[in-house]
Amino acid sequence: MGEITLGQIVHSRAGRDKDRYFIVVGIVSSEYVLLADGNLRKIGNPKKKKVKHLVLHDSLALEIKERLKDGKKVLDADLRKCLQSMNLL
Repeated sequence: MGEITLGQIVHSRAGRDKDRYFIVVGIVSSEYVLLADGNLRKIGNPKKKKVKHLVLHDSLALEIKERLKDGKKVLDADLRKCLQSMNLL
Protein backbone atom coordinates (compact mmCIF):
# COMPACT_ATOMS: atom_id res chain seq x y z
CA MET A 1 0.00 0.00 0.00
CA GLY A 2 1.41 3.39 -0.97
CA GLU A 3 1.80 6.54 1.07
CA ILE A 4 -1.41 8.52 1.49
CA THR A 5 -1.37 12.31 1.06
CA LEU A 6 -3.74 15.26 1.32
CA GLY A 7 -5.88 15.72 -1.77
CA GLN A 8 -5.58 12.08 -2.82
CA ILE A 9 -8.58 10.43 -4.48
CA VAL A 10 -9.72 7.25 -2.73
CA HIS A 11 -12.75 5.02 -2.71
CA SER A 12 -14.23 3.02 0.10
CA ARG A 13 -14.19 -0.76 -0.02
CA ALA A 14 -16.10 -1.34 3.23
CA GLY A 15 -18.94 0.16 5.23
CA ARG A 16 -22.18 1.85 4.27
CA ASP A 17 -20.25 4.22 2.00
CA LYS A 18 -18.80 1.31 0.00
CA ASP A 19 -17.80 2.18 -3.61
CA ARG A 20 -18.10 5.95 -3.01
CA TYR A 21 -15.22 8.23 -4.00
CA PHE A 22 -13.73 10.73 -1.58
CA ILE A 23 -10.87 13.20 -1.27
CA VAL A 24 -8.48 12.96 1.66
CA VAL A 25 -8.86 16.23 3.60
CA GLY A 26 -6.93 15.27 6.72
CA ILE A 27 -4.51 12.69 8.08
CA VAL A 28 -5.16 11.69 11.69
CA SER A 29 -2.50 8.96 12.01
CA SER A 30 -0.91 6.21 9.96
CA GLU A 31 -4.16 4.23 10.33
CA TYR A 32 -6.88 6.90 10.01
CA VAL A 33 -7.68 9.67 7.53
CA LEU A 34 -10.46 12.24 7.16
CA LEU A 35 -12.53 12.06 3.97
CA ALA A 36 -15.04 14.35 2.30
CA ASP A 37 -16.83 14.44 -1.04
CA GLY A 38 -18.79 17.68 -0.70
CA ASN A 39 -22.06 15.83 -1.18
CA LEU A 40 -22.77 13.12 1.39
CA ARG A 41 -19.78 14.05 3.57
CA LYS A 42 -19.22 17.78 3.87
CA ILE A 43 -15.85 19.40 4.54
CA GLY A 44 -17.16 20.65 7.89
CA ASN A 45 -17.95 17.10 9.05
CA PRO A 46 -15.46 14.75 7.35
CA LYS A 47 -15.61 10.97 7.70
CA LYS A 48 -12.90 9.37 9.83
CA LYS A 49 -11.98 6.08 8.16
CA LYS A 50 -9.29 3.43 8.44
CA VAL A 51 -6.80 3.40 5.58
CA LYS A 52 -7.13 -0.39 5.26
CA HIS A 53 -10.79 0.10 4.22
CA LEU A 54 -9.80 2.34 1.30
CA VAL A 55 -8.57 1.79 -2.23
CA LEU A 56 -5.91 4.41 -2.98
CA HIS A 57 -5.72 5.96 -6.44
CA ASP A 58 -2.79 7.75 -8.05
CA SER A 59 -5.01 10.77 -8.82
CA LEU A 60 -4.55 13.94 -6.79
CA ALA A 61 -6.79 16.95 -6.45
CA LEU A 62 -3.90 19.42 -6.69
CA GLU A 63 -5.97 22.57 -6.10
CA ILE A 64 -7.56 21.04 -2.98
CA LYS A 65 -4.18 19.84 -1.74
CA GLU A 66 -2.62 23.30 -2.07
CA ARG A 67 -5.55 24.98 -0.32
CA LEU A 68 -5.43 22.51 2.57
CA LYS A 69 -1.66 22.92 2.97
CA ASP A 70 -1.89 26.72 2.89
CA GLY A 71 -4.73 26.73 5.42
CA LYS A 72 -7.13 28.36 2.96
CA LYS A 73 -10.85 27.62 2.99
CA VAL A 74 -12.03 24.66 0.92
CA LEU A 75 -15.67 24.64 -0.10
CA ASP A 76 -17.91 21.63 -0.63
CA ALA A 77 -18.50 22.89 -4.17
CA ASP A 78 -14.74 22.65 -4.84
CA LEU A 79 -14.74 19.00 -3.78
CA ARG A 80 -17.80 18.20 -5.90
CA LYS A 81 -16.37 20.00 -8.92
CA CYS A 82 -13.11 18.10 -8.65
CA LEU A 83 -14.79 14.69 -8.38
CA GLN A 84 -17.24 15.53 -11.18
CA SER A 85 -14.40 16.58 -13.49
CA MET A 86 -12.93 13.09 -13.02
CA ASN A 87 -16.38 11.49 -13.55
CA LEU A 88 -16.34 9.98 -10.06
CA LEU A 89 -19.42 11.62 -8.53
